[in-house]
Amino acid sequence: MGGKNKQRTKGNVRPSSSGRAAELLARDSGLLPCFVGFGSSTSHDLGYVPALHGSEDIDSLVDADFRLVLRKLSKRDTVTKLKAVQEFGIMCQEREAEVVKGVLPYWPRIYCKISVDHDRRVREATQQAFEQLILKVKRSLAPYLKSIMGHWLIAQCDTYPPAASAATVAFQAAFPLNKQAEALGFCKEEVLNILQDNLLKETPETLSDSQCVPEEERLAKYTRLVTSSFLALKKLLATLSQQDLDALAERLPHLAAQSKFWKYSRHKTPQIRGAFFEAVSALCDRTPKLVQAQASCVCPAVLLSIDDTDPVVLPPLWEAVLHVLSNIPDCWTHVNARKGVLPKLWLLLREGGKGLATILHPNLLPFISKLPKDITVPQLDFYCIFFTSIIQGLSSERAASSPSESAAIVCATMECLRFRVLQNASEDEDSRSVQRMLLVDQLLPLVDRAVGSVLLQHGPLFAQVTDMLVSWEKRAGLGSGPTDEDSAVSRDPIFRELVADFWEGLGRMCVYRVDQEEEREEALVGLATLLRVMQNPARPNWRKKTAKICFSDPGDSEGGPEGEEEGKGSIPADGHEGPSLLRSGHLEQLVCQLAELAMVHVTERDSERHLRFLSVLLASFPSHQLFRVLLEPGTEDFPEDGEQEAMMGLEGQGEHRAALARNPAVIFLFQKVVVWLKQDWREDTELLVNMIFSVLHCCGSREEKTIILNHITEMELRWGILLQIIQKACDDPVALEASVGWLKGPVLGEKLVGLARELCAVGLRGPRGSVPTHIHTHSWALISLVLSQQLNSEAVIGDVYVQKIIDQLHATLSDAKDLSDAGNMRPLVSFICDVASNFFSSMKGCLLLASAEELLLTLFQLCAQDQDVTRLSDSLLQKLRHACFTGVCSLVTHAEPKLKDGTFLHSVATWVRNQLLTPALTVKSLQVLVAAVQSLAESLVGAGQRGSHLLSQFMSHLTPSEEEWRRIREALPPQWVKSSLLSGRLRVTCSYPCMDVWKFRASTKLPAHLSTSALLGRILLTIMDSDGQQGADMKYTVSEVLFALQWCVETENSPAVMSDYCALLRDLNVTWEAFCKKGTTNCDVLETLLERSLKEGALWALTLANYIQSAEVSSANVQRLCGNVESFFPLTEASLSTVLVLCPSLPAKEKESLIALCVAALLNWQNGDQDLVQIYAFGLAGGTANLAVLQHCLRTGATADAEVLLAVTATLMEWRNGKEDLFLFNSDLKKVSAGLLSLNVEMMRFLSWVTTHSPAVLRDTQWDMLLCSMLAWLETATENTAAFWNPWVQLFVCENCHLIVTLSKFFSSPPTGVADQLPSNLTTEWEEFFMEGIHTRLLPMLVKITEEFTDPDDPLFPFPVLRSAGEALCYMPVSLLTENKLPARFMADQRTNLPEQLQTLLNTLAPLLLFKARPVQLTVFQILNKVMPQLPEFDNDSDNAKCDEDDEEEPCLSPPAALMSILFDMEELLEGILGGVQVGEFAVVQPLSDEYCCILGYLLAWKLILTFFKASPSQLRVQYSLYLRKSRSLNKLLQHLFRLMPENPTLPGQVAEPGSKDTRTFFTESLDLSLHRSDWLEREVPHLACSVYYSALKDLPAMIRLWWNGQEKRVSSTVEKFTSKYVSGMLSSQEIASVQASTQSFESMTVKARSTTREVIATYSVDDIFIELVIQLPQNYPLGSISVESGRRVGVAVQQWRNWMLQLSTYLTHQNGSIMEGLALWKNNVDKRFEGVEDCMICFSVIHGSNYSLPKKACRTCKKKFHSACLYKWFTSSNKSTCPLCRDTFF
Repeated sequence: MGGKNKQRTKGNVRPSSSGRAAELLARDSGLLPCFVGFGSSTSHDLGYVPALHGSEDIDSLVDADFRLVLRKLSKRDTVTKLKAVQEFGIMCQEREAEVVKGVLPYWPRIYCKISVDHDRRVREATQQAFEQLILKVKRSLAPYLKSIMGHWLIAQCDTYPPAASAATVAFQAAFPLNKQAEALGFCKEEVLNILQDNLLKETPETLSDSQCVPEEERLAKYTRLVTSSFLALKKLLATLSQQDLDALAERLPHLAAQSKFWKYSRHKTPQIRGAFFEAVSALCDRTPKLVQAQASCVCPAVLLSIDDTDPVVLPPLWEAVLHVLSNIPDCWTHVNARKGVLPKLWLLLREGGKGLATILHPNLLPFISKLPKDITVPQLDFYCIFFTSIIQGLSSERAASSPSESAAIVCATMECLRFRVLQNASEDEDSRSVQRMLLVDQLLPLVDRAVGSVLLQHGPLFAQVTDMLVSWEKRAGLGSGPTDEDSAVSRDPIFRELVADFWEGLGRMCVYRVDQEEEREEALVGLATLLRVMQNPARPNWRKKTAKICFSDPGDSEGGPEGEEEGKGSIPADGHEGPSLLRSGHLEQLVCQLAELAMVHVTERDSERHLRFLSVLLASFPSHQLFRVLLEPGTEDFPEDGEQEAMMGLEGQGEHRAALARNPAVIFLFQKVVVWLKQDWREDTELLVNMIFSVLHCCGSREEKTIILNHITEMELRWGILLQIIQKACDDPVALEASVGWLKGPVLGEKLVGLARELCAVGLRGPRGSVPTHIHTHSWALISLVLSQQLNSEAVIGDVYVQKIIDQLHATLSDAKDLSDAGNMRPLVSFICDVASNFFSSMKGCLLLASAEELLLTLFQLCAQDQDVTRLSDSLLQKLRHACFTGVCSLVTHAEPKLKDGTFLHSVATWVRNQLLTPALTVKSLQVLVAAVQSLAESLVGAGQRGSHLLSQFMSHLTPSEEEWRRIREALPPQWVKSSLLSGRLRVTCSYPCMDVWKFRASTKLPAHLSTSALLGRILLTIMDSDGQQGADMKYTVSEVLFALQWCVETENSPAVMSDYCALLRDLNVTWEAFCKKGTTNCDVLETLLERSLKEGALWALTLANYIQSAEVSSANVQRLCGNVESFFPLTEASLSTVLVLCPSLPAKEKESLIALCVAALLNWQNGDQDLVQIYAFGLAGGTANLAVLQHCLRTGATADAEVLLAVTATLMEWRNGKEDLFLFNSDLKKVSAGLLSLNVEMMRFLSWVTTHSPAVLRDTQWDMLLCSMLAWLETATENTAAFWNPWVQLFVCENCHLIVTLSKFFSSPPTGVADQLPSNLTTEWEEFFMEGIHTRLLPMLVKITEEFTDPDDPLFPFPVLRSAGEALCYMPVSLLTENKLPARFMADQRTNLPEQLQTLLNTLAPLLLFKARPVQLTVFQILNKVMPQLPEFDNDSDNAKCDEDDEEEPCLSPPAALMSILFDMEELLEGILGGVQVGEFAVVQPLSDEYCCILGYLLAWKLILTFFKASPSQLRVQYSLYLRKSRSLNKLLQHLFRLMPENPTLPGQVAEPGSKDTRTFFTESLDLSLHRSDWLEREVPHLACSVYYSALKDLPAMIRLWWNGQEKRVSSTVEKFTSKYVSGMLSSQEIASVQASTQSFESMTVKARSTTREVIATYSVDDIFIELVIQLPQNYPLGSISVESGRRVGVAVQQWRNWMLQLSTYLTHQNGSIMEGLALWKNNVDKRFEGVEDCMICFSVIHGSNYSLPKKACRTCKKKFHSACLYKWFTSSNKSTCPLCRDTFF
C-alpha cells in the first residue's frame, strides 16, 4: 500500500483501501456494514456506530455529525481522539436533546474504551464530554447505566487527578449525593464483574495489542487499571449500603479466595500495593466476617509487609495493619511475630522510619496498645528493645536533618513511654523494673542527648517531659495542698518515687554538664532551654497539633482528669512567663544549685559561656532567693565603706533608699554586674543588660527602678550599653514598664543631648578630629534610636530633648553645607542622614517641630545642588535624597492646608526661585535642581487632594512676577532672529546689532529664562498629570515655557550648552507635544499668546504660530479671537508679525479684505516730495509691512485681480523711477538699514510670486524693470560679499537668488499659453544677455565667498547664501561653463589636454570639493557634473591618447588631473577616518561634521570620475581603467564603500519585507543631492556610497571583478553576499533591458534577450556559416564571470569555434562595458578573421581585448604577427626575447 508512514500524493482524491472495501461491501450486499472496530475485552457490548448512510432505521437515530465524531473516537491517533472528544462535548452542549439521545446506544462501548486510554488528556476530556452528555440526556441514560457504571467508577479513581475529578463531577451531575449509593447498588453486580476481570484476568498483553503498543505503554496502562480497580473496590465497599453488601455475600468471598488477589501485596509497583492495602482496609471495615474467614491470607499479606517503606504504600499499609489487629483477634496465630514481624519493625524504627517518621510513628501507640501479652513477654526485654530502637532512630540521617522527623519520633517516644508507665503503675517487681528501665535507661539519656543537640533543643521533648512531670506530680499529690485522705490517686507513692528519681537523675546530669570546663556552649544553651521550658512549657512555638492523647488505666477513669488538666496550659495573653506548673519545688532548687555553680566558674575563670548561662537563668527565674545564692557570704547588706558611698549617690526618698539597700538583686547589680559592664574587653554585653532588667524585676516600685537606671546612666559606661538598655526597653513591654520613668526623665535626656553635641563637634573637625568608627556607630545608632522609636504614639524620650537634638543636627548640617570641604565630612553627613531618615519615617508628627522643618530644608538644599559644588559622593547623595523625601512624605501628612511664611514648602519655593533668577546655573546643576523639585512635587501629588492643593500653592510661590519674567526674557541672546528671518516666517526691521552679537560666547551658564522655563514646565506637567487641570494664572506660565521652547527651536548654530539644554528638555518631556497633549489647548493660552504677539511681536508671534499648528487650533477659534482684520491697521512691526501668523487660518474673505487694505495703503502713497528720511520711514512702517501682508496672503491661497497686481507692479515702477535709492542699486550694504533691506526683499518676493503665478499681467516695461532690477541687485550683492555675515544682507542675497531661480524655471519651460503672450524678444534677451550677466557674477561670487569666509564652523558663515547661490548656479548652461570668465588658474607640472577655460574651471572648483561646507560641495558637484561628459573628447583628439604601435608597454591615461590630485589627498584623509573599521562593517558618520564633509567630497569626486569614465569611448576607457588600476585608487574606493554602505540598505518605514521586489533600497531610489533638504542628512552618505558603488559596478565591471577575486575570503564573501542581494538583480535586469531596447544594428548578426533566464542570444551568419552563442549572466553579476555557451553552429571548425567562444568570454570578462559593446568587439574580431587577418598567436584573437589593436608586430623568421601588448607580456613573463612560435630571436 506504500507504507503506513508515507504521505498521500498531492491531488489524489481516491479513497483509501479500507474505504473502498467498505463501499464495495455495501454496494454488493446492499447492507450496511455493522462493524466499526473490535470490541474491548472489558466490555461485551457489541454496539456499533453506523459508518455509512443507508435506509435502515438505525441510521436515523444518529446525526451525521455525531456519526463522524464517533468514528474518529475509534482512531488510534491520540491527537485525533482528543480533538474528537472535545468536539463531541461541544456538540452535546449545543445540539438538541433528542439528537444527542440518538448517540446513547453506541456511547457505552466507546466510553469503556477511551476512559482507560493511555493518554491522560484523552481520559480527562472524555469525562468532561460525558458530563455534557449527562446534562443533556439526564434520565435517558438509565437504560445504559449498567454497561457503563463499572468503568465510570474506575474513572473516578483514576491516577491522574484531573481526570478523576472530572469523572466525579460527571457522577455528581448525574446523581445527587443521597442517590449515589442507590445508583451503585443498582449496578453492583456489573461493577464487581468488571473489577474482578481487571484484578484477576487482565494482563498487560490482554489490555493492549503487543504488536502496536510499546511495552512501556502497556505496563503503564495495566498498572493504572489495576490501581484504579483496587481504589474503585474500596469506593464501592465504602459507598454501598449494608443491604447491598449482604447481597454480594456470595460474590465477595469468591474474589477474596483467589490467590492472585493476595499476591498483589508483594507486587513490584508501589501504586498497586498501596491501592491493595486501601482495599484491604475497606474489606476489614465493611466486611469483618469475610476478613476473619480469610485470616490466613489477610494476616500474612498485611503483617509481613510491615517493613514496606515506600511513601505511597506506608500510610495505607499501617491503616490496614491497625484494621487487621482490631478486626482479627487471632491474627498473630497466622504469622510468627518474633521472626516475621517484630525484627522488621525494630529495624525500621532504628532507621528512623526511613524518612517517613511523620507517617509511621503516630501509629506506634495504637500498635503497641493492641499487642497481646504473649507477644510482649518478657515486658522488660520487649520494651527495652522497642524504646531503644525508636530512640536510636533519632540518629538516622533523615531525622538528624529534619525537625519534623525528629519531632515525630520524640512525640511517639513520649506517648509510648507515658502509656507504658501508666500500664505498669503497680508495685510488683516486674513493673518496678520496667519503670526504672523507662526512666533511667530511656528518658534521662534522651533528655541528656537533647540538651547537647541543637535540633532536639527546639523540638517538643522538653515541653512533653514537663507535661509528663506535671501529670506525675498531680498523681503523686506534690505541691497540691491538702487533699482527701481517701483519694488514692492524689497521693500515689509510685509516682512520688518516679518524680524523686527523675529530679535526682536530672540534677546529676545538669550539675555534670555545668561543672565541665570543656563543655560546649550549645549544651549550656540547651540546659538553659530545658529549665526555661520547665518553668513555662506553653512558651515554645513548636506546637502545631491541637489533639491530645489521654491515657487511662485498665478499669478506672484516671485519664479523664489528666487529659483535662493537660489542656489547660496556655500562653498568657500578655506574653509574659506565667507561674510554673511544677509545684514540687525541685525546679527552683535545681536552678539555684546550677546558678551557684555557674557563678563559681564566672568568678574564678571568667567563663563567658557560664556568664551567658547565668544570664538566661536570671531572666527565667528572677527571684530574691536566686540572687541571695549568687551573693558571696556576708554581702547581703552594704558595708560602710566604698559601696555605701556609691549607694548614697542614688537619688530618691529614704524609704526607696532603704529598700534598695536591703534588696539582694540590687546588691548583686552593683557588686557584680556593674563591674562586668565596666570591663572594656567584653564584647557581648547584651546578657549583662538582661541581668539589669532581671534586677529591676525584683524591685518593688517604679521609682526604685528609675533610681537604678539613672545611676547607671551617670556612670562612664560605653554608649553601646545604653543603646542596648533602650533597645531592650523598646522591644519588651515588661522592660518598658520598668524603665518608662527613666526614659522620660531629665538624666537620660540631657545625656543624649550632650552626646549629639559632642558627635557633631567631632564631625565638623573633619577626619583629623574623628574618633574610632565603632564608637561613632554606637553613638549615632543611639541618637537614631531615640529619634525614630515611638511607643504609644510618643517619643521614647521627652519631647523637649527631641527638640534639642534636632536643633543640634540642623545647626551642624548647616555648618557643613556652608563649608567648602563639605564633601570631606562624609561620615558626619552620612550619620545625620541616617538619623534624620529614621526620625522622619518613624516619628509621627515629627515635622510639627520648627527645627525639624529647618533640618528638612537644609537636606533639600544639599540634594538640589550639583555635586561639583557640594562634592558629595553618589552614595551619600542617595542617602540625602532618601532622608529628605522621607521627611517630605511625613510632612504632607501633617502640614496645614495653607502655605505660610517660614514653613518648609514656602522656604523651598523662595530658595529655588532665587536660584533660577540668577543666571549662574549650568545644564548639570539645572538638571539636579529640577530632579529635586520634581521629586518634591511627586511626593505632594502622591498625598492625594491635600498634596495637590499644597503643590498648587508651592507653584504659585515658585513662579516669577511679570516684571521678573520681562527682565529675564529681555536678557535672552538675539541669535534666534536669524533662522526665522531667513526662512521668511518673521519680518523684523529693527536696527541690527554688530557682528560680535551674532557669535555665541563660550559660556556654560544658561540664561535665567531658560532655567526657569525648564523647571516650571516640568512641574506644570506634573500638576496636569495629577488632576488634568491648570489654574487661571498658569496660562501665563505656560506661555513663558512655550516662549522658551520656541527660542530653542529658532536658535541656529547652537553651542554645546544649548544642545545639552535641549537634550535635558527632551529627557524632562518639556516639549511642544507634551503641552499640547496635556489639555493646554484651551482658549486661555491662545488668548495670552495672541495678546503678547500683538504687544511685542517677534518671537511671541512665532510661538503663537507654532502653538496654533501643534495644538491644531481650529480656524473658527482663530477668527473668533482675531475679530475684524481692520483692527490690525495701521500695521506696526508687532501687528505685522501677528497678521502673518494668523493669515493661513483666516477665511478667504478676510484675506481679500487684507489685500484690499494693503493695496490701498500702497497706492495712497503718491506724494513725490518726501525726503529720503521719510521714504526710509515709509519703507520701514508702510511699504515693507503692506507688501509683506500682500504677498503672504497671495502665497496662502488668496486670489487677487490682475488689475490689483498690475497696480502694485506699477507702483513699484514709480518707486524705481522716482526714488531709485530705495532699490539699493550699487549701494554699500554695510551702511543700509534693515528696514530698507527688508523693503527690497519684499519687492523681490512679490516679483517672484507674480512671475510664477501671474506672468501675463507683466508688460514690456514691467519685464524690463524686473530683469534689470534683478541683475542690478545681483551686482550689488557681488560687490558686498564682506557684509554677508549680516542676516538681513543674507536675506537680500537669498531672495535675489530665489528670483533668479524663478526666472530660470520660467524661461526654461514657460507655462502653457504664456509663451505666446510674452514680448517677442524677451526670451532672446534672457538667453543672450541676462543669463550671461547672471552667471558671470554668480560663479565668481561663489568662489569669493569661500575665500572670504574660510571657517564654516564660524556662526557668521553665510550658509543660506551658499545654498541659494548654488541652487541658482544649477541652471547655468554648459556653454557658459566652458566659456567662463574665471581668473586663469593653472598648476605646475599638470599634464592636460583641456582648453584653458575648462582647466581653470577644474582647478578653481575641484579643490572646493574639500571645503567643509555641504552647500559648496554640492554646488561644485552639480557644476562639474555638467562638464564631465565634454572632457573625454579632448583626450581623444590629443596625441597622448594615440597608441604608438611601437610601444611595448600598454599605454595608460589619467582622468582629469585636477580631480585626481584632490582624490589622492582625500584618500589619505579617509584612511585616517575609516582605517579602524573593517571592510563589511558600517561606519556611522555624524552629519555635517568634518569627517562627513571629507567623505562627502571624496564620494562626489568619484561620482564625477565615473561620469567622466562613462562618457569616454572604449579606446580611452581602457587607458583610464589601466591608470586607475595602477594607482590602486579604485581598490581603495571599494574598501571605503563597504565601510560606508549599511548592511541593510533598505529605506526605513516600509511595509514590504526586506528582499521582496517591492522593497525600496538606496539602489532602487535615485540620489537626491538637494541643497535645501536637511531631513536626509543621516542617510545621505550611505545613499551616496550605494550610488557610487552601483555606478562603479555598471561602468567598471571588469575592474571590480578583478578586485573582488583578489580579496581574502571574509571580504569576498561579504561583498558577494551584499552585491547578490541588493545590486545584481537590478544590474542584470537593466543589462537585459538595454539589449532589448538597443537600436544598434549589426550586419550579419542579430541579438535577442530573455529577461526571465538572464540570457542574451547572438546569432552570426555569413554565407554558409551559422553561429549561435548564448550569454548567461551569473547570479552575482557582475562579480561572477559571464558564461558563454554553445548554441547551434554550421560551417565552423571545432577549434575555431572554441577560439571564438574563448574570445567572446574574454571580451565580456575583461572589458569595462556593456554586453552590446562586447558583442560588437567580438563581431569585429570575427569579421577581421574572415577578411584574412590572422590571429595573434599569443591571445588567439585578431582584435586585442584591451586596446582593440590589430596584430602588427611580425617575426622576421616565421612571419607571424602579434599584438604589441601581447608581446610585452610574453617578454616580461618569460624573461626571454624569442618568438613565441619559432623560438628565434625577435627583432
